[in-house]
Amino acid sequence: MFSSLSSTVQKALEAECGIADIVVNWERPQEAENGDLATPIAMKVSKEAGKNPKEIAQVLVTALQGEEEVEKVEIAGPGYVNIWLTPAALVAALGSTSQACTAKVKSGAPVIVEYSQPNIAKPLGAHHLLTTLFGQGIANIYEHLGYETIKWNYMGDWGTQFGKLSIAVTKWGDGRMASEYSVDELLELYVKFHNEVESDDTLEDQARAEFKKLEDGDAELRAFWEDIVKITKSALSGIYDQLHVSFDTDKSESFYEDMMEPIITKGIADGVFTEGEGGSLIVEFPEESNMPPYLVRKGDGATLYSTRDIAQMQYRLDELKPQEILIVTDIAQKLHFEQLDATCQQLGWDVSGFTNVLVGRMRYADKSMSTRKGNVLKLEEVLAEAVKKAEEKIAEHGDQIQSDDPDALATMMGIGAVSYGIVSQNRKQDIVFDWDKMLSFEGNSAPYIQYTHARARSVVAKAGETGEPKSIDSLTKKERGLLNTLLKFDGVLNEAKEARMPHILANYLFELCQSFNTFYNDESILKADEPVRNLRVYITDLTADVLKVGAGLLTISVPDRM
Repeated sequence: MFSSLSSTVQKALEAECGIADIVVNWERPQEAENGDLATPIAMKVSKEAGKNPKEIAQVLVTALQGEEEVEKVEIAGPGYVNIWLTPAALVAALGSTSQACTAKVKSGAPVIVEYSQPNIAKPLGAHHLLTTLFGQGIANIYEHLGYETIKWNYMGDWGTQFGKLSIAVTKWGDGRMASEYSVDELLELYVKFHNEVESDDTLEDQARAEFKKLEDGDAELRAFWEDIVKITKSALSGIYDQLHVSFDTDKSESFYEDMMEPIITKGIADGVFTEGEGGSLIVEFPEESNMPPYLVRKGDGATLYSTRDIAQMQYRLDELKPQEILIVTDIAQKLHFEQLDATCQQLGWDVSGFTNVLVGRMRYADKSMSTRKGNVLKLEEVLAEAVKKAEEKIAEHGDQIQSDDPDALATMMGIGAVSYGIVSQNRKQDIVFDWDKMLSFEGNSAPYIQYTHARARSVVAKAGETGEPKSIDSLTKKERGLLNTLLKFDGVLNEAKEARMPHILANYLFELCQSFNTFYNDESILKADEPVRNLRVYITDLTADVLKVGAGLLTISVPDRM
């Protein structure tokens, strides 16, 4: 449809204004009274054409009035052209929305999306929700749109922190095998190490030496390290499953153990890595960059996080040849990745496809949450509390909520509330954790979306078999509003992907819920006469499909009954 209207506009511009090969951009007005489609093209080409935008807009109005799909066309503001489509054209266009609900066939070079990035021997904290959920949402959207996506969990399983843990287990452990410790117990030992450093500053040197032994191939330390990695991954997998988070690979820092030395050797030979203080290796940047030197190897020869990141970048570029590398991290990592990017460029690598997707910090509406259990707010505790709060909500709304399995519904609601409460916010800002907003049945929340989906599915179940709508000669205001909202879905997915902003999709789902519930409350669906009944059931069914697909891309499950 758009191609037909675009062609008409293009021909009119060429015939009346002498402008050829112009791309016509279509927008969907926010307000229904401004039509179904709009284009600012008249204002865009006015300078080139040497004509007033409204004069050009009038040319386009005249041309478009003859189109079969157009019911009405008007000039608005300084030169916008607003179009009202015929009911038949609007309904026919819903095919694009239906298609957008199905994942496209994967093709092209892969897109790597790295997210979560937990550290060895530590439980996931509430703050891990941010990079984990935003990263999963971005990856899901890319994959749905047909990109070959590699979802990557780059775990911090190498480095001096392992040396600290080894010392702690040796000094203050109870003699058990490494495999017998829980992640929580390992965290306690790690914290004890840092507490003891305050009175014994030699511990830091011992930890560095211990890690150097591991890098040099100590067999006993290697076995210990392997046990710790296994414990950590096992503990993390259950939480990832709860959150509907998955990865295609977990090649972590240790994977690049043997790849670092050749890079260091070449970097020295090329003059990219130069000697710093105490025999260390650094990368220096032009003064105008305002970046400090980048430490890539310590004076004792031990590698660093930066060394491994350089190696993983080379591996990804050479072995996987991706079109994009998206690394989703906390904003505190901004300088590190700017330095990494600049270092790779100095090494002569093409990193034009690399983007550090930054996420704000976590803030808590309930200040007590940030201080429970010391400074560690464990994610497993947050999720358990979310399910408990959802159970209370279900009990509170018992007259409204129906379920064959209240426990499963509480889990779906609670986990969904936390996940949606994160991804529905702009990742570039600080993310506020607010129980009341997350579990609301009325605001932009998972329960509201879940309830709306269940309502739509209930209507469709009662309706029985229906086909695609036909012979639609008119639309009510609420029908037209819902149709136009449904028609935004495909564009929203592409907008969210381009911006790498999952909240764009979340805001759309909220808008769709509002539009559907207004339609549901004002229009009779099942009791309407044909062909109106069929149309209303059809758009109700499509609404449910869009909500399920869209919510799923954001890691949210929706019930068919609630």
